[in-house]
Amino acid sequence: MSDKITSADIEHEVARWFNWRQNLIVPNVSWGLNLHECDLLVCSKSGYCTEVEIKISKADLIKDKEKSHGHKSNKIKYLYFAIPETLDKPEIIEHVPLVAGLLIISKTKYGFRVNERRLPVKNASCRALTEDEQCKMAGLGAMRVWALKTTIAGNKNTIKYLKEELIKKGEKE
Repeated sequence: MSDKITSADIEHEVARWFNWRQNLIVPNVSWGLNLHECDLLVCSKSGYCTEVEIKISKADLIKDKEKSHGHKSNKIKYLYFAIPETLDKPEIIEHVPLVAGLLIISKTKYGFRVNERRLPVKNASCRALTEDEQCKMAGLGAMRVWALKTTIAGNKNTIKYLKEELIKKGEKE
């Protein structure tokens, strides 16, 4: 098992940190809400959204500055950047927008830890999502669940097939 923290590790731990039992949290929102692509979109019960941008390399963090939207939207109240602890260095952190909160993800003996290093600045021009937008977001989340379940089912079938082929191969030898 690698010690390197992956974007999937960060995505999962940040979603846990925001508490998916209390907030609607959808990964990879890129259409449906007239928003720019969001690695994680968190919607509170009051309808206000937080965007979490996940970065796992310095190059990716620097390249993010080229995005034309600048992570600005009247549908986003707060912006966070979530990075592995290996990027927790002043010469790297300086590339995180000053308005963004900063979450540092580190490995522990038993899993991961999220450390909120910096609080985000509130977007004063934000608004809550309408009920229709919240339903659309929930629908996007449901689609992610079924896509994932399809992938898992396909992987299980592939594993079953490979096991059967290995058994056949063993019988022939």
